[in-house]
Amino acid sequence: EGDEVEACEPFLQRQIRAVQPEVIVALGRYASQTLARQSTAISRMRGKWLEYEGIALMPTFHPAYLLRNPAEKKPVWLDLQQVMDRLGLEPPARR
Repeated sequence: EGDEVEACEPFLQRQIRAVQPEVIVALGRYASQTLARQSTAISRMRGKWLEYEGIALMPTFHPAYLLRNPAEKKPVWLDLQQVMDRLGLEPPARR
């Protein structure tokens, strides 16, 4: 994992500079810990705004985790609502 991060992070940084996102949503433990430069458990990081190189970072659970733990979908939805609010977007209407 450390070698992969070392190899891929320069590419990621170039992509982020090119896109200039207002917000980054990090999906899962590895992405969140790497971008936040923390070893904190994802369960403690998720839902809290952090920062990656001056860009707002929202860590949340990985979609594969949600498939195994459907009860965690609600906290992720709350995380994504924070992201939408920060971007000035309205959540989609419930059907």
